[in-house]
Amino acid sequence: MCCKLSLFKFSILIFSIFIFKLGISQPAEKYNSREQYIKKYSSEAVNQMVQYKIPASITLAQGILESNNGNSELAKYGNNHFGIKCHKWEGEGIYQDDDAKNECFRKYSSALESFKDHSLFLSKRGRYSFLFNLKLEDYKGWAKGLKKAGYATNPQYANILISLIEKHELYQFDKSSILAKNIPTQKQNTKHDLMLKKQNKHSVSIHQNNIKYITAKSGDTFYSLANEFEMGLWQIYKYNNLDKGDILKINDIIFLQPKRNRCNVKFHVVKNGDNIKSISQFYGLKLKKILKRNDMSIEDSLLIGSKVYLRKSKK
Repeated sequence: MCCKLSLFKFSILIFSIFIFKLGISQPAEKYNSREQYIKKYSSEAVNQMVQYKIPASITLAQGILESNNGNSELAKYGNNHFGIKCHKWEGEGIYQDDDAKNECFRKYSSALESFKDHSLFLSKRGRYSFLFNLKLEDYKGWAKGLKKAGYATNPQYANILISLIEKHELYQFDKSSILAKNIPTQKQNTKHDLMLKKQNKHSVSIHQNNIKYITAKSGDTFYSLANEFEMGLWQIYKYNNLDKGDILKINDIIFLQPKRNRCNVKFHVVKNGDNIKSISQFYGLKLKKILKRNDMSIEDSLLIGSKVYLRKSKK
């Protein structure tokens, strides 16, 4: 009995040693360095810049930060390199605690799909539209603008992106010489692309003063438009000089980004039904600029046939 018990213990010991050796002999999970991440995805960041006019340096810096160089759980198991949550997503999701518990994040079939969706996410949503007025080389403006638009809650988000770009010289990928060498390839619409296009029922147009806008349809409300373009309701009101009591009418022009400080027209001749707000909306010119250039207040009435100056000089 004693020998049998000792043999049993010996067998357990040998088995344990075998399992231990088997465990430590397994290769460690691959960990991407920052340099490897930049080398692997810089060409795709440039490709996205060519197609969507988002600085490659910004795309790379966000990918580095949001995915921890591609080592985060979202990146490894969901190919999500930019921390984009599900929102109106119809594809698969991956769940993880973030601002709240068990939040849904978008899951992609590849990292490249994540890069493309990141570009679409920024270019299709009104709250980021002002960023596309910046130069591609203005990575600081883009970084600060992303924080301002609410891409991340970290108060140091812009500074972190700028630091990453400058430390690793990512701005080199934004140079015009690189842009010129890369011609965007025309690809057929994928199921993913078509799914994203279905999200917005309004076509976005460009105003003559170079501002994105949509035309209101039957059933629209200010809230539904803000929700559709993932903007704050306050942005819809601010960009269009609206008051809370205003009613949205069919065919109303609704700007999705701020109006301009200037326009090419010198003055407007007042017609029946005109008011300062309607003139501001027609020309895509900021209301406060019109008031200042005409020494007026919002309460002042307009005389039919009088001139409202739209440019600084009244000569």
